[in-house]
Amino acid sequence: MRHARGYRRLNRTHEHRKALFANMAGSLIEHEQIKTTLPKAKELRPIVEKLITLAKRGDLHARRQAASQLKQDQYVAKLFEVLGDRYKDRQGGYVRVLKAGFRYGDMAPMAIIELVDRDPAAKGAGDRARVEAETADAE
Repeated sequence: MRHARGYRRLNRTHEHRKALFANMAGSLIEHEQIKTTLPKAKELRPIVEKLITLAKRGDLHARRQAASQLKQDQYVAKLFEVLGDRYKDRQGGYVRVLKAGFRYGDMAPMAIIELVDRDPAAKGAGDRARVEAETADAE
């Protein structure tokens, strides 16, 4: 019988899985598109959709619930200020999972997980800003 088998364990402990999905959700919120394995993407989708639903509510309790799951304030700020407004009229289905072939080396099925109405300029924007800040400090 399949009782109490509601999620994939991904060969990790509960704490490791929780940290993994907190980091992946933060990266997805920051870049609006990430590439990962298909099982991880399928498990990440409901987590991010619940976070966006919290952002649509927009109250203090929802912000604190999202902060307890995301761990970094910059992700919570973008979630509530940008994504909450963007998906205000959408009734769910904020995240899309696209299959992306197989990884060379171990043939793991890969996937691209992205926000539905994503901003193409957001991909890598945080990394570009960090590099520009480091070069400005070096000069």
